Amino acid sequence: MTLQQLQQVIMIADCGSMNEAAKRLYVSQPNLSAVVKELEKEIGLTIFLRSNRGIRITPEGEQFIGYARQVVEQYSLLENKYIGRESKKIFSVSAQHYSFAVKAFVETVKRVGMDQYEFAMHETKTHTVIDNVRNMISELGVLYLSDFNEKVLHKIFRENNLIFTELFACDTYVYLWKNHPLAGRRSVSMDDLKDYPCLAFEQGSANSFYYAEEMKSTYEYGRIIKADDRATMLNLMVGLNGYTLCSGIISEELNGEDYIAVPLKKSENEKMHIGFLKHKDVKLSDLGNIYIEELVRLPDPDMVSFTAEIRQRYGV
Repeated sequence: MTLQQLQQVIMIADCGSMNEAAKRLYVSQPNLSAVVKELEKEIGLTIFLRSNRGIRITPEGEQFIGYARQVVEQYSLLENKYIGRESKKIFSVSAQHYSFAVKAFVETVKRVGMDQYEFAMHETKTHTVIDNVRNMISELGVLYLSDFNEKVLHKIFRENNLIFTELFACDTYVYLWKNHPLAGRRSVSMDDLKDYPCLAFEQGSANSFYYAEEMKSTYEYGRIIKADDRATMLNLMVGLNGYTLCSGIISEELNGEDYIAVPLKKSENEKMHIGFLKHKDVKLSDLGNIYIEELVRLPDPDMVSFTAEIRQRYGV
């Protein structure tokens, strides 16, 4: 069975006549009839019934031609996309739920435009970030390491041929809405937060303390609510005076001015080491480098500690 045979039987069905189809295909009628007989023999069913009045499609033939149309249409899509024209390059990023990662992606798209590129931004679970970079679905993954999870995650990275590069380190902040009862504090302790629900991103079947997107994943919270996306998280902050623990690097342009980050009390604070994940065997593309440049531009230098390599490379 060939693509040409499928195209020919579709033309016969559309014309309702073997002679007319032969004319449109620029082949002889006997040759076209021979093609149909050969195909019918190969697939073991009769597609057309012939008579003095012309041809009629059998019920089995109708079904076969329906599938044939799908194959021909899919081939046409492939041909249009990849043959005879320059296909668009693809750039994809996967990240934990960070507004600054999305903001950097937005700025990257603005810098290079969309004429020559197809873009994808996956804000997703930790294990999916890792899987997407391992399987080269995304060129880069953005996530954080801490004293608690770094040994486990570095082991997972090595096993999957992945390299983590730290961009900067920052303190842990409490993220809440501007009218939260604790919003006016200069700093907040875990004890201050005990009467309010902690909001955490659901990690699905790969749930693990080490995959948590929030700091203090082993803390015994009296009240905790899991959510799947950042929009729901923000709604729960407003509706239930919920909070989450984060880097403090927020994008008012994307999330609005209704949310603030208050430092966690110093004695309870821990560093978040935020960086990017890439496949060991893949060289960073020009877009990958631009995206990292945009990531580095976003944090206030007074609130983060850039690594020596990043300071030297990007002049921060």
